[in-house]
This record gives sequence, structure tokens and C-alpha cells, in this order.
Amino acid sequence: MQRRFFLSLGTLTLAASLLSASAFAAVEPHVVPAPTPASAPPLMLANVYRPGVVLADYWVSEKYDGVRGYWDGQTLWTRGGERVAAPAWFTAGWPSVPLDGELWAGYGQFSKAVSTVRQQIPSDDAWRAMRFMVFDLPAQGGPFSERIPALNGLVSQIDQPWVQSVAQFKVAHHQALHSLLLKTVKAGGEGLMLHRGDSLYKGLRSDDLLKFKTHDDSEARVVAHIAGKGKYAGQLGALLVEMPAATGQRALRFKLGSGFSDVQRQNPPPVGVLVSYRFRGLNDSGIPRFATFLRIRED
Repeated sequence: MQRRFFLSLGTLTLAASLLSASAFAAVEPHVVPAPTPASAPPLMLANVYRPGVVLADYWVSEKYDGVRGYWDGQTLWTRGGERVAAPAWFTAGWPSVPLDGELWAGYGQFSKAVSTVRQQIPSDDAWRAMRFMVFDLPAQGGPFSERIPALNGLVSQIDQPWVQSVAQFKVAHHQALHSLLLKTVKAGGEGLMLHRGDSLYKGLRSDDLLKFKTHDDSEARVVAHIAGKGKYAGQLGALLVEMPAATGQRALRFKLGSGFSDVQRQNPPPVGVLVSYRFRGLNDSGIPRFATFLRIRED
């Protein structure tokens, strides 16, 4: 059986038309450098919550499962630096200052949010179901505890039902935080976010922002396809992925081989894209244990 696969090298794309199973196996060792979008906005990114965090230092909010949206004062962008072609009415009257939030289509509607955001010609009907859940003011300059009332006031001035400020609140202790997480997930939410109150907005990943979910998950960049064997011969066996490098450390790579459908094994995520995966802690070398593919991060 013949398959079609695509490999990319930087901005060059090699379209492998009707590759045979043996040809697929031949590209197994091929690894390409992960691209870094030059236009990607400098967003504040989260580490994973862990026991021992001083909760009194943090504000807590719901984590919405949508597409990260960044309004730069004129244009709406995704986390990866792609321009969002939202209808003119959706962003009409928005301020000339940056807004950071989530383009959200409702509980359990992540795929719908991605599909809507990726439209080159926006559909009014699709965008009527979208909300911009705003959780930060990147250029405000003060600590997060001061940015909260400023953000709430700005969203009130916008006065559009599809633009909402994300509620921020305090949680007294870890048991209450865990109970709130379970309640949020039961209601359809993805999890919780913890934002350090005295932190300034910085476009990097740090403990100033933490995510808390019922399971561990993260993202990695696809750097190669590894050919399958046995029942997966001629198909994808695993993805070779690279985790984001921690400060002062080298990036780690590992094989992600489970969680794929038959269709995904025949048409695997392209080299260069970000994928989400679920796992159960880390081994001593920092590699995720029992990692399982979830989806392509198309935002």
C-alpha cells in the first residue's frame, strides 16, 4: 500500500508524493530543526502546578480550552504568530492597548474554536459562538494584582458580550484548590490557572503562571517521523519530539508512540508542528513517563 507523507525543512517543504512503505522507512533517521516563528507574540507561559506552592501569593482562575489570542492594539494574533481573520464587528471598539486571552467556543468545543480561528474568510455564524476570555494586560506595567482591576475596567468599557474578563479569586489552602479543580472539570472546564500577584508580565515560561489539571500534559515539537514495524509497517510508528528547553538546559527529545488513530498513523502530524501529549510524571532524566498523543496544537 502506498502512503502520502510530508516533511519540511525550515521554510522548504518536501512533498513526498505516493511514498511506498520502504521509502517511508528510509526517511526514519531524518531530523529537521524546529522552526521558531519570528512573528510570534511574546506571551507569558505557564509551568505546571506542584504541591508546596504558597497559595497566598497567587490568584486563581478557570483555564479555558480554546485558542490563545493576543490583541496587539490593532490586530488579533494566535500564540504562534498567525493573524486571526476575525470579522470587523468582533474587534470593533477594542482599545489600542494589548489584551491577552483565550478565543473560546464553549465547553467541549475546542475543535470548533480552532476551526473558526483558522478561517481565512470569517463566518459570522461561527464567530457569533466565540468569546474572547481576557485574562491579562501585557503592557499595563504593574504587578498582576494591579492589572486585574485595570483589566476589568477596560472590558467594561468595551461593553461587548463576547469580550469577557476572566474572574480571578483567592483560594485558602491546597485542599480547597483541589476540590475547586474537580468541581471545575466536572462542569466541563479544563482546569485552573494560578497567577502570582506580584509578577510583572514577561514573555517567557516561569512559575509566575501555573496550570493545574487533573492530568499532566504538555507540548513538544515534532522533529521526525519514525517508521512503524509489525502491524504498523508502512505507517507511523512514533513521533520523535523535542520538549521546550528549560533555562540553562538543553532541549530533550523522546519518542511519542501511542494515542494515534489509524488515520493519524497513515497521515501523521507534520514535522515542525507542536503537539500536545498526556503523561504520568517524569523519569530521572526529565523525559515524560507513559506519554500519549492528544492532538496537534493548531493555535
